Amino acid sequence: MSEVLAITGPIYLLIALGWCSVRRGWFGREELRVLGRFVLMLCLPALVFDAISRRTPAEVLHLPFLAAYAGGSLLVLFFGLAWARWRRGAPLPLAVLQGMGMACPNSGYVGFPVLLQLIGPAAGVALALAMLVENLLLIPLGLVLAESGGQASRRAALWQALKNVARNPLVLSIVAGFAFAVLGWRLPSTLERTVSLLAMASSPIALFVIGGPLVGLRLQGVRVDLLRVALGKLLLHPLAVLALLALLPPFDPVLRAAAVVLAAMPMMGIYPVLAQKYGEERFCAAALLATTVLSFFTISLGLWWLRQHPAWLGG
Repeated sequence: MSEVLAITGPIYLLIALGWCSVRRGWFGREELRVLGRFVLMLCLPALVFDAISRRTPAEVLHLPFLAAYAGGSLLVLFFGLAWARWRRGAPLPLAVLQGMGMACPNSGYVGFPVLLQLIGPAAGVALALAMLVENLLLIPLGLVLAESGGQASRRAALWQALKNVARNPLVLSIVAGFAFAVLGWRLPSTLERTVSLLAMASSPIALFVIGGPLVGLRLQGVRVDLLRVALGKLLLHPLAVLALLALLPPFDPVLRAAAVVLAAMPMMGIYPVLAQKYGEERFCAAALLATTVLSFFTISLGLWWLRQHPAWLGG
């Protein structure tokens, strides 16, 4: 267990440092937003591009990983939506948001640092594959479903989602990295080192940024719903991906483990932001806080399980 805590301990200590820095007034929320934008617009795209462009297309476009990760995520998203809508009587936008909370992990800010310590350089490829599913499928689909009250609103939501995808630096970096991998191109050495430096900055800054917005959040809202969303994200999502992996032919055990680990992360950091349009940001912020705190224990237990079953890590 000490090996597991050596992985998760630094992750959550950096998150706690971000929380403490805002709590003590060393950094303001606006300053952390700037750092978060720096990571989102530059560091993570550099990381994804660097990881993809150095590999062959066969290593990057891993269809079994995409099938398991996308399939498990969709199952959980629709399960969460259906349960909230028909068993709890939630309005459709809130039901969709609860489903997205269960199915959309924080793979970039939390998942990648965990994977990097667990599996090394292959973490970049796993992150790129997960980002494809999240940015091209899960988030656009969720936004369209939340606007499904009318045909015009659905079309507007779909068009806006497509425009956001086309402008997303992460998606653009995936496309560029794949083009370099297919064509066998390499950046000039100076640019290559610049991209590598940006990529290395992503992990610690991202974790620091995660902690700051948690200051002042309260676990408000329906406690049963909060607990369901948190457990759906931390337990049901990785179990759904694990079940689909069991049905697929075996493939690279490192990527197989990465799919489960990424699914076990807390929900994406922009979760409360997406909820603002529907007036549900307080519930989503509370769910984000609860899930982030609980994830220390669930991720630690999950990594301990992986250590007990080394075949999942190629051992």
